[in-house]
Amino acid sequence: MKDTSSSSSSSSNREAANVRDRYARRDVGRDANRYSLSDPYALAAWQERQRKMLSMLADAKLNDFSALDVLDVGCGSGGNLLDLLRLGVDPERLQGIELLPERAEAARAVLPAICRIWNEDALALQIPAASQDVIVLFTVFSSILSDAVQQQLAAQVWHWLKPGGAVLWHDFVYDNPRNPDVRAVPLQRVRELFPEAHMRKQRVTLAPPLGRAACRVSPALYPLLNAVPLLRTHVLCTLAKPL
Repeated sequence: MKDTSSSSSSSSNREAANVRDRYARRDVGRDANRYSLSDPYALAAWQERQRKMLSMLADAKLNDFSALDVLDVGCGSGGNLLDLLRLGVDPERLQGIELLPERAEAARAVLPAICRIWNEDALALQIPAASQDVIVLFTVFSSILSDAVQQQLAAQVWHWLKPGGAVLWHDFVYDNPRNPDVRAVPLQRVRELFPEAHMRKQRVTLAPPLGRAACRVSPALYPLLNAVPLLRTHVLCTLAKPL
């Protein structure tokens, strides 16, 4: 009989190594300021996302931030975690998982020491079941090119989520033909990954090439162009787990 657990583990380990390689390629020659809030486009996109995120969490009755246990999967250098701290999440109840050691160290450097940052593959972590009120997944699944590993991670996240809690999802829905290291995650795929979830969704984020060009002219162009839904490249969702 084939050992499916061993095969699954091998597949996830392979994909984790591939994700590390893809990020290393992406980081070569990348303008570090592109995602800094000092960049007018990055600031406009972040402000839009923050406003809509707060509204969606309020709709899900998850806006008493000091009472929430929150986990950011793929937390990068800690930007989302800092946002959550400013919103009032207790640092003792805030955790992040980051696959790349240099990003995990950068997150630890800017966050309170009591925040737990795991430098691990999320699929290898033993986090208690039904222990998290909100699990953040921002541009994580678009970096996983294996369908099977996407499904494994979605199942793991759902296992960690409390009934009544929600996954907070942000990812892009159009392929980038210039970047073979990522792929779009359309809404249909999100529904397949979290079939039991009650989804609330909004299209967000003015297409980056257009948005950057527009904001170089004037940041005031961002909301004008972003009023056209077809020009928004990402989706923001809450994926609520039934009680």
